[in-house]
Amino acid sequence: MREYRVVDSDSHTLEPPHIWTTWLPKKFHDRAPQLVKDKDGGDAWQFQPGMPPMEIGLVTTPGRRYEEIKWTGYTYDSIRKSCFDPKARLEDMDFDGVDACFLYPSQRTMFFFMGNQDREFHRAGVQAYNDWISQEFCAVDPERLFPLAQMPNLGVDVMIEEMKRCRERGFRGVILSTWPTGNDDLGPEDDPFFATAEDLELPVSIHVNIQRKRNPKPILTGIASISTMALAGLLNFPPILCELIMGGLFDRFPKLTLVGVETEVGWIPEVLEQVDNFYWRNRARTGIQIKHLPSEYFHRNFVCTFIKDAIGVKLRHDVGVRNMAWSTDFPHHGCDWPYSRKVINEMFVGVPQEERHAILAGNMMRIYKLPGLDS
Repeated sequence: MREYRVVDSDSHTLEPPHIWTTWLPKKFHDRAPQLVKDKDGGDAWQFQPGMPPMEIGLVTTPGRRYEEIKWTGYTYDSIRKSCFDPKARLEDMDFDGVDACFLYPSQRTMFFFMGNQDREFHRAGVQAYNDWISQEFCAVDPERLFPLAQMPNLGVDVMIEEMKRCRERGFRGVILSTWPTGNDDLGPEDDPFFATAEDLELPVSIHVNIQRKRNPKPILTGIASISTMALAGLLNFPPILCELIMGGLFDRFPKLTLVGVETEVGWIPEVLEQVDNFYWRNRARTGIQIKHLPSEYFHRNFVCTFIKDAIGVKLRHDVGVRNMAWSTDFPHHGCDWPYSRKVINEMFVGVPQEERHAILAGNMMRIYKLPGLDS
């Protein structure tokens, strides 16, 4: 039985140059993302003619000095091969001391397909990614590389079909980028999706945010870019957490697990305190009918991931040792490869071994049913 001591709860890949010609049906090849050159001679993905290309620099930073981090000028030949090649990824995981990782897609790429009005093209693009990550990338070592399935935004029924299809292919969890109905707000019409996820024992991940028509994602630079990235989890996830809890979702589906990804965790105790406080004061006049305090649902149904959050580790008993999981965000520019063990040891000074193991591996083993003592 494989021993898991350090499990990366949130890792990524860069799509390899061949992904769309190999995995997307041929009739869509002329509409697929195309590799082009950015203004500094680096590689970038062109999603649509006339639109700015998607440069690869900030999502391929491992081994680079902070001063070298920028969007443009980097090519598939100059970045670490582990960004897109599974065998190289395993080698870099070994060098970094990471036993396994859970893999999320580029949301920029997923939004290209999910924002397209052609439903067939939308579905084909999402399925092409899901098939590539499971049948090619993670197939190299299914005990260390774990794919999570991107859900399309084509309504509840199509989302359930894709969830079932991916479950049959060995996926251990699914990713929501929109609510199942595609509506701006969570509602009872979304319940069949969550019921199916609970029945299939598939944790549902939300990567920082939910896309809504009333809140299109802005393009940010400079000060706004730094503040938005630094505060993304704190600004975006608490309202989602409240929306999930206050609507009674976890009363209806008590065994459902929700994973808040790249949210960080140091803010959680204060948010739970305030939500409980204002729930007591306002439950009668608002008509909110839930069986338990909001904080109780968090501790029962949620796990949130963090990259570098020493404050969160210090507050782990208030956050909930069972409710937090470490990650690298590899190969995005928040990662610390190849110094993950150094960063972990700096954050976990004085943390008992049992708690350390839970946060670094055990919680992922438990919710995703990896074989071992914590499964």
